[in-house]
Amino acid sequence: MASRFGLSVALTTPFDASGQIAIPLMTAHAKTCLGAGCGSVTLFGTTGEGASIGTAERRAVIDAMLAAGIPASQLVAGVLVDAADDAAEQSRHALQHGARNILLAPPSYFKNVGDDGLFGWFAAVFAALGPLARDVLLYNIPSVTAVKLSLDLIGRLRAAFPGVVVGVKDSGGDWAYSEALLKAHGDLVILIGDERHLAQAVRIGGQGAISGMANFAAGELRAMAENGRDDPRVEGFVLELLKHPVIPAVKAMVARKTGDERWLTVRPPLEPVALRERQQLGAAYDRLFATEPA
Repeated sequence: MASRFGLSVALTTPFDASGQIAIPLMTAHAKTCLGAGCGSVTLFGTTGEGASIGTAERRAVIDAMLAAGIPASQLVAGVLVDAADDAAEQSRHALQHGARNILLAPPSYFKNVGDDGLFGWFAAVFAALGPLARDVLLYNIPSVTAVKLSLDLIGRLRAAFPGVVVGVKDSGGDWAYSEALLKAHGDLVILIGDERHLAQAVRIGGQGAISGMANFAAGELRAMAENGRDDPRVEGFVLELLKHPVIPAVKAMVARKTGDERWLTVRPPLEPVALRERQQLGAAYDRLFATEPA
């Protein structure tokens, strides 16, 4: 097996007052996260509001990251769309520029779809990509997509597309599923999105994480993602984040850490967290992280 995946920050996306991506701020934050211990940067994922970012914007961000000196080998591109042609188009630019991986979510508009239909959708994306298709991480996040990637479907896809389907990011928050996934497909790159289960998964074969909390707690997350080290502080703060809309809550924590309130802006239909909620999050973080991990 190649070197372990480790920790990737699910990079949050800053917007300026007009609603456009604040690209210089975003590239600077990516560099900060890499310097704090992240091995790579995942762009346009759930935490990055990827479903609200258009194809042309994605190209501009990737180009800016590369121009800023961030190697393509440290970039993962999230793709969260329903049309197979759109998924291929968004993947194509990243792959052509040498991105490490594509984080590819299943289509989410149509509900109660079966494995055969999902297999056909993924196959259509890979066919559209042709020889460019490689290094795809399937994205299991049923709380958002309403689609749970079955172990059988993952097995079919990896068998049909070797070298294309190389791993799974599991953000389902269901430990029984994560454990079964690792047992069935532990030779793939299995990444954990729910930080509460991260250390435990790494100890039984997980290769790391793509983590939203790494935007403001990269050092703590790295110890969990690379060494399987439990950290009750991180696990406790996940529970605090889940009391609020998670994406704007993560941005609120980045704003708090950096002192830059531009991070508070989210793109509609999301709304920023209120001042009182930000204060509650900050107080919880200070309380939990006042001590060293046991």
